[in-house]
Amino acid sequence: MEPQKLQNILIVCLIFGYALMEWVSRRYKDTVTANGNDTKLELLMFLSLLAIAQPIALLVTGKLCAWLIPDMRGAWANWPVWAMLGLLLVGDDLTQYLWHRASHTPLLWPLHRAHHSAEYMSIRVTYRNNFLYYMLMPGLWIAGIFVYLGFGMTYAIYIVVKIAVILGAHCAWRWDEPLYKIRALRPLMWVLERTISTPATHWAHHAITNDDGIGHYKGNFGNLMFIWDILLGTAHITRKFPAKVGLIDDRLFGQERWYHQMFYPFFQSRREHTALKFGGRPYDDSQAPTSTVTST
Repeated sequence: MEPQKLQNILIVCLIFGYALMEWVSRRYKDTVTANGNDTKLELLMFLSLLAIAQPIALLVTGKLCAWLIPDMRGAWANWPVWAMLGLLLVGDDLTQYLWHRASHTPLLWPLHRAHHSAEYMSIRVTYRNNFLYYMLMPGLWIAGIFVYLGFGMTYAIYIVVKIAVILGAHCAWRWDEPLYKIRALRPLMWVLERTISTPATHWAHHAITNDDGIGHYKGNFGNLMFIWDILLGTAHITRKFPAKVGLIDDRLFGQERWYHQMFYPFFQSRREHTALKFGGRPYDDSQAPTSTVTST
């Protein structure tokens, strides 16, 4: 079976599997409060990533490589799997960590803000971002080079594992929560939560506030590997989950429209306290009333 076809089949199975667990556990029904605006943003971003951003990155890098290094097509196909995975972890996952971290700076925040504007956690949030967030993501383009060099099947398996972790980190079904309570699993969970992203560490990144000691929206940037946060000093591990996720300015001034979130800077918001217009600034969460950030 072709790597791309196998990859797509496994990804579809993962999505349905996590969706089933969200439903069976009742977490989706009890916690996901999405409206039509959320659905349009999440659905269109997911489709645009699959149909536009990823294909363009693979196509363009393939064409450029064929032009600049025509003799290198498939040249690394016989590398050992561990070497390919090591290069993918650095070239794709570490660069995505750095891109994600940079996207929390004022310059790039408008391209990532949509991901944090959801007031719930679910697999549907996973690819909720601005369209340019993925078009400009370095790892997506670097991956195209690796595919050209012959990483085909290894890359497909790597992506499936990565998506399994990322979907799990956003899932409304918090798969790690009961495992922390099993004494025999404590050593394993200690290692696991420092190696890959888990719901506890990633939900903290989506928290609406850091004041409770659980939220950590200025850290926990890891996608597949949480170890980047450990090594680069941005990790915060509590094994607890924030009472609320989302953005304070949305709660105070109303949700941004889906097309402003997805297509900024081509469409710009007129809302008060917005990052989605030239010269705009988000609301300073230090000024937020206590009632907007604590559990009810």
